[in-house]
Amino acid sequence: MLTTGASAQTGYSSTSFPNDPYIYQVGFGNQFASEALPGVLPLGQNTPQKLKYGLYAEGINGTSFTSPRNQNQRTWFYRIRPSVSHDGFARTVVQVPDLVSDFTTANPKVRPNPTQIAWDSFQLPKDGDVVDFLEGLKTIGGLGSAASREGLAIHVYLANNSMQHKAVVNSDGDFLFIPEVGRLDIQTELGRLMVHPGEIAVVQSGLKFKVGLPDGPSRGFVKEVYGAHFELPELGPIGANGMANIRDFEHPVASFDIDQSNKWEVIYKIGGELFTCNMDHTPFDVVAWHGNYVPYKYALEKFIAVGNITKDHTDPSVFCVLTIKSKVPGISLADFCVFVPRWDVANGTMRLPYFHRNCAAELIGFLKGRQPWTGWSPLNFHTSFCPHGISGDDWKIGTTMDLVPQYIGEGSLLFLIETTSLLLMTDFALNSKEFRGERDPALWKNLGPNFLDHIDEVNAELKAAGRPLLGEQTIA
Repeated sequence: MLTTGASAQTGYSSTSFPNDPYIYQVGFGNQFASEALPGVLPLGQNTPQKLKYGLYAEGINGTSFTSPRNQNQRTWFYRIRPSVSHDGFARTVVQVPDLVSDFTTANPKVRPNPTQIAWDSFQLPKDGDVVDFLEGLKTIGGLGSAASREGLAIHVYLANNSMQHKAVVNSDGDFLFIPEVGRLDIQTELGRLMVHPGEIAVVQSGLKFKVGLPDGPSRGFVKEVYGAHFELPELGPIGANGMANIRDFEHPVASFDIDQSNKWEVIYKIGGELFTCNMDHTPFDVVAWHGNYVPYKYALEKFIAVGNITKDHTDPSVFCVLTIKSKVPGISLADFCVFVPRWDVANGTMRLPYFHRNCAAELIGFLKGRQPWTGWSPLNFHTSFCPHGISGDDWKIGTTMDLVPQYIGEGSLLFLIETTSLLLMTDFALNSKEFRGERDPALWKNLGPNFLDHIDEVNAELKAAGRPLLGEQTIA
């Protein structure tokens, strides 16, 4: 019985994380080709009559056949057994109870939230509980629905067990993995990704994958996008370089297993429900592949920050790593942003974040360290147009501090998920023991009407200008 396989021996390897055993190809959106055995990829065509070693050709399309060439995403596999070789589908008897995929107002398990709310770090599974990545998914919020293939969901995963003979196919959308505690060893049909805290990874819709936990109990977040794919934001006036560079995105090389003896369970998530098909062979048997529909990972520390170096704040859009386009040209449905340690040197500027009401909803999480601002939690949410900002005590610090160059955020790493649509919260999110409720309004009670302390000064200036004094003015 053969249960081991082989992987490609060429590629580029990042040295950012020395305990990563895998090698990668680089370049976001590239057309890649990878073979674990030489001479497997056919030349000049995709489906010749006969393939080397009796392999099977199988295509996967991540976009419609007729998508414009610059948007078309697809990959050809050359595998030991085709995916159609299985024992049939059945609805999974036990669904994941806190996994939500319908964020329409008709769903009683989701509801809007009017204000700023926060959570402590979610607790890992209890000793004695055995929970893998899929079983540990719990939805925090989202918009749209998987059935309509439009919208997104944000989940937390809390797991302590590696998947064994079990794989997942998310037919609803792409998964963006954001690990916080513990590495994720993600095996896909196209090869392997070792994803550390401080890195992110994307596995596109329709691809088979399984998640191992080499460091034991693990926690993190998943941003799931229905019916669309992540893109790099346009750089505009920034120019050709900066933010997330194309060459820093790493893609797997071909790696296959030979396993024709064990029963495999492949779970498909379709319209938010789980379905199982059993296979008598490994789903990770792709010997070679070529295309541009390929999983990838990215180290957030490589992000090139653009900041305010003369005056005032730049908008957080300059911290965008990946974006999802909406149907409105120039407007994103959702962005994934990262705040890395960086210099702040703007002169004459209120350095701390200004008070703000944003048309977008914001979910802010800390992956490492904590910001020195008062009242922040490991996970924070601001709904659309909800006023938010630093506390009264922090405002006093910000308005009196010495404006010397500062290296801010040292030792911290936080992410921002921002969407221009209404983000509905789930029952799990609002009823969990980690939910801290609304941020304490007392944080801003000491932001008094300082203007009233300057009435005499104001009236003196009004008098000098020949204008009515305060209290003497009438409404036109």
